[in-house]
Amino acid sequence: MARPVKHDGSLYKREGSKVWWMHYRDRDGVRRRESTSIEDWGEAQKCLRERLQARDNNTLPALRRGQDLTFGEWTDFYLENFSKPPFRAQKTHEVNQRALKHLRNMFEDTKLAELAADDIEMYLRQRLKQHVLVKAKDRFVKKGLLKATTVHQELRVLRRMLNVAVRKKFLFANPCAGVEFPARIDGLFRPHYVTWSEQQKIEFSAPDYLRNIIRIVTETGLRIYKELTPMKKEHLDLENRTVWIPDSKTPNGVAEVPLTEIAVVAFQSQLAISGQGPYLFPSDENSDGYQKTFKTVWHATLRRAKVGYFRIYDLRSTYATRLSAGGVADEWVTQLLRQGDAKVFKKYSQMKLQMKREALAKLNRQANEGGLGFVTAEPN
Repeated sequence: MARPVKHDGSLYKREGSKVWWMHYRDRDGVRRRESTSIEDWGEAQKCLRERLQARDNNTLPALRRGQDLTFGEWTDFYLENFSKPPFRAQKTHEVNQRALKHLRNMFEDTKLAELAADDIEMYLRQRLKQHVLVKAKDRFVKKGLLKATTVHQELRVLRRMLNVAVRKKFLFANPCAGVEFPARIDGLFRPHYVTWSEQQKIEFSAPDYLRNIIRIVTETGLRIYKELTPMKKEHLDLENRTVWIPDSKTPNGVAEVPLTEIAVVAFQSQLAISGQGPYLFPSDENSDGYQKTFKTVWHATLRRAKVGYFRIYDLRSTYATRLSAGGVADEWVTQLLRQGDAKVFKKYSQMKLQMKREALAKLNRQANEGGLGFVTAEPN
C-alpha cells in the first residue's frame, strides 16, 4: 500500500536543459522522473496533469509500452495500420513512405518516448543543408539544396504520426509541438483563387479533357484524384443533374452531388471523348484503368496560358470561394464541400480577401464628376 504524499507531482528543470521535467508517484507509489520535452511552463503543467490522469485511469501501462517502442517500430506500425488505403489515399501513403524513409535514417533506434523537440529541430536543420540526389545509370548526381517545402512536408508527416501515438497513449505529448521550423516558407499551401478571366485563359490553352475537369471542379468542388478521375459512367445521372460519389476521402464525402448547367455540359463533353470503357477519364497506358495524374499536362497548360503555377487542387478552393462570395452561408458551403469539420473551410474563406481587392479595383473615383450622382452611406 503506497503511503500518501503531500504533493501529487511537480515540475523542475535540470541544469543545462531548457525543457521542463516532472516527477510524480505511480499507482504503486514508485517515484517517476520524466521529461515533458516542452519549454513552456503552462504546457508542461498540462502534460503533468495528463500523466496523472493516465495514472488514475490505469492507462499508464500504455505509456510505459510507448517508452519501450523504438521510432523504427512505431513507423512500421503506423505505415501498416494508419497510412495505407482505405485509411489514407494511396498518394498520401507514398508521401508518408518517402518522408519517413529519411526520418528513419536519423531516429531508427531512438526510443519513441525519448524523442525531443531539440532532436527534431536538429534533424530539420541538417536536412535543409543537404542536396537533392538524382539517380543516374550507375551513380547519384548531386543537384541543388533541398527546398524548404520538402523538409517541411517531412515535419508534417512526423507530427501526424506522433499524434497517433499520443491518441494511443504511447506518448503523453507530441514533441513536434515545441518545434520551430528553422526556415521561412513563403506561400506554403496557400490557396489560390482562380478569377473567371484567368480560368478562361487556362481553358483556352487546355486539351479537351482538362478543360472539362476545370469546369467540373469549379462547378462541383469534387476532389480531383479521389473522386473525379476514378469516376465511372454509371455514377452519372445527367437527366436528374446529379453524380454519385461512392468513395471519398472522408465519410461525409460519400454523397450525391448536384450539378450546375455548366457541369452537365462538361460531363456530356467528357462522355463524348471517353471511349467505350467504364471510366470517364480512361488511362492512356492501361485500357482497363483510369488516369492517375494530370501533373505534366497541368504544368504545360499553365505555361501556354502564361499563368503562374498553382496547384490543380486550388480549383476546389475556387469553388468554395465563389459560393461564399455569392452569399451562401458558411454552414452550407461546408456541406457542399462535403467536409466533416467546418474548420477546414477557414482556409477557403480566407481567399475572399482577394475578391474584395478585385472589387476595390473597380472603384469609380470620377463618379461625382460631370453631373453624375453619387450614393451616400446611411448613418447607423
